[in-house]
Amino acid sequence: MRTCEIARKTGETDIKLFLNLDGNGKSEIDSGCGFLDHMLTLFSKHAGYDLKVSCKGDTQVDYHHTAEDIGIALGTAFYKALGDKRGIIRYGDIVLPMDETLIMAAVDISGRDYASIALEIPTAKVGDFDTELCEEFWLAFTREAKLTLHVKQLAGKNAHHIIEGTFKAVARALGKATKIDESKKDEIPSTKGVL
Repeated sequence: MRTCEIARKTGETDIKLFLNLDGNGKSEIDSGCGFLDHMLTLFSKHAGYDLKVSCKGDTQVDYHHTAEDIGIALGTAFYKALGDKRGIIRYGDIVLPMDETLIMAAVDISGRDYASIALEIPTAKVGDFDTELCEEFWLAFTREAKLTLHVKQLAGKNAHHIIEGTFKAVARALGKATKIDESKKDEIPSTKGVL
């Protein structure tokens, strides 16, 4: 089973996270930030991963450390849960509509970290969540997951929908990329023989 449990404690956050890539999209999220809880719940559901997150962070300052450190923990768990990546599809992409918003996401489980995130979020906050933290979360995740991520906003001006569409689109792309191809379940999807 492709699972990983992470405990990460710093002077700014104390995180416990469990990830099951072969789950059913069930989640238990308590990040200390209601908006981020909602985004991680959507991520779990749309990727088809089971995800548990508990975070005690310095939210009296802001949500920056919480968002970034959960991204780090989730990326680390993702990388470890994939193991040698034997049998995975490797690539995943989607163009996802969310009302007036349209988000493109594409991933390559390449073993190399690269993120291109092109979002034009029109407000500085959604509720009390700083919208710039959407990009910070995905940059942290990508570094630790060691994958290539492209996200581009094709349409939309509603900040909530742009961020929600991003979490759903990345989740759907990752869900596709990490599925096991039963006809090639013993193969590494690379001519190098390693990812």
